[in-house]
Amino acid sequence: MAEAVEAVEAVEAVEAGEAVEAVEAGGREGGGILAPLSGLMARRIAQERSGSVVVRDPEFVRRLVGPVGRCMRYFSPEVRGVENLPETGPVLVVGNHSCLFYMPDTWVVALAITARRGVEAPAYALVYDLLLGIPGLGEVLRRLGGVPAEGKEAERVLAEQAAVLVYPGGDREACRPWTDRNRIVFSGHNGFIRLALRSGVPVVPVVGYGSHDAVIVLSRGERLARVLGLERLRIKVFPIVLGPLGVSSILTLPMPSAVTVEFLAPIDWSGRGPEAAEDDAVVDACYDEITGVMQEALDRLHAERPHPLRRGISSLLRTVAGSCVGPGADGAEEGRTTLGETATTSDNDGDARGSTNSWWSSIRGRRLCRPRPGDVGTGAGRG
Repeated sequence: MAEAVEAVEAVEAVEAGEAVEAVEAGGREGGGILAPLSGLMARRIAQERSGSVVVRDPEFVRRLVGPVGRCMRYFSPEVRGVENLPETGPVLVVGNHSCLFYMPDTWVVALAITARRGVEAPAYALVYDLLLGIPGLGEVLRRLGGVPAEGKEAERVLAEQAAVLVYPGGDREACRPWTDRNRIVFSGHNGFIRLALRSGVPVVPVVGYGSHDAVIVLSRGERLARVLGLERLRIKVFPIVLGPLGVSSILTLPMPSAVTVEFLAPIDWSGRGPEAAEDDAVVDACYDEITGVMQEALDRLHAERPHPLRRGISSLLRTVAGSCVGPGADGAEEGRTTLGETATTSDNDGDARGSTNSWWSSIRGRRLCRPRPGDVGTGAGRG
């Protein structure tokens, strides 16, 4: 791995050098190769912030729950500690970001929040401004509950008793090198701390493990991002990955690493008062507290299950095999992983857990293989 990292640094230096020459040849020094595009996107982002807001659409969310859940089965997801998430009222859910822009743990967390609180309950996620500025995608994210990471919308929806999901690590954490896959990397971003203090809401940390094993990131590609002029869009990375095509900056499909997400006990900072949001010492103390708690949980999950990729591949193979057998294959046979089954890990046997499991269990994937001649009950509508 060390040799691979050295190799990618050399590749990145060469690519950056070639990019600089292209910038100079095009007479666009200082703006970056993608300056015209980044300028256009920057204007769209500004319009997104100041324009009319597309509200969250519960019916749209409801329609996507099943398809998203079935897609996530590729990662053999397991959800723990969902009872730590309040069923009602405002809450700030803080997670660690992984697996580039695929973010399987993020989708699993979103499904778990929806299961716990219901589709109709207000739930939002702070979204990269760039994504909201992309035509078509921005509206989809808005309808799912995406709000700009910058601005005051998060405070507004928290005041309306919503759950808000935030990933402070951003692209630096999502694109961190594979060697740092088991580290919480918030890079000093503390805006979420100030948001929690001003709003006086409980904070629920949620830790994702195994997601970053699905990709082999060799470098964030920060130098390339600067050369390309992406900083204008607040993009500071252009990741270099190791995939089937070798070392490149072309995104590769993620491997089926098993993903575990765990909701931790809520943290209450409301006693410090809203004015504490302007006290750097208090903010730093809260930052150290939550990152320390999350790192401890991540270390524990890694110690419990040190090989998530191997476990995920094994689980996926059993799922495929189970989908290809005869009658009864769509049940919860041994070795078959479904969201309904994997979400049952909890120390709480109360009603909340039962209702969540029932919702998870309603997400069933269709057969992954064509039915064999003679199979019973495999007609359309099955699954």
